[in-house]
Amino acid sequence: MNEFLNEEEVLQLIHKIRMQKVMLDSDLAEMYGVSTKVLNQAVKRSIDRFPDDFMFQLNLEEWEILKSQNATSSWGGRRTLPYVFTEQGVAMLSSVLNSPRAIQVNISIIWIFVKIRAWALNYSELQEKIQALQDAESNQNQHINHIYQMIEELLKPGLGERKEIGFGRKSS
Repeated sequence: MNEFLNEEEVLQLIHKIRMQKVMLDSDLAEMYGVSTKVLNQAVKRSIDRFPDDFMFQLNLEEWEILKSQNATSSWGGRRTLPYVFTEQGVAMLSSVLNSPRAIQVNISIIWIFVKIRAWALNYSELQEKIQALQDAESNQNQHINHIYQMIEELLKPGLGERKEIGFGRKSS
């Protein structure tokens, strides 16, 4: 991690919107050391580099939900709805904001996104292992229940009484 970014703080700035992990234009601008207006102008000058899966503008409902989830954040009085950038959009920002700081910030953010993906992959594997254990436990419980049923059958009254088998002596 470089001197500009704290990994925990950056993780707090990554939001899940439209099933994608994204970062707000204003948060990115602050990290790059430019105003949000400058960042968005640079993006608009090279808009061909930012398809919808790299960057999109929030709608009013998404913006209200995001603000309500982050009540402690102060995003000020924006005149326009914010743009958000996916991991690919953040990577593309380094081509339109070509300063040493922007390059270092981009590298740091990309590494954080990579860590998130690795964690998600490990989490999925862990979920699969837990499910396998639960399935195995379920099978074991069925076997144990069957054993208990067999023992209960053996312990029922009347099963312990045996009739004599064979030739017995007759009393005369």
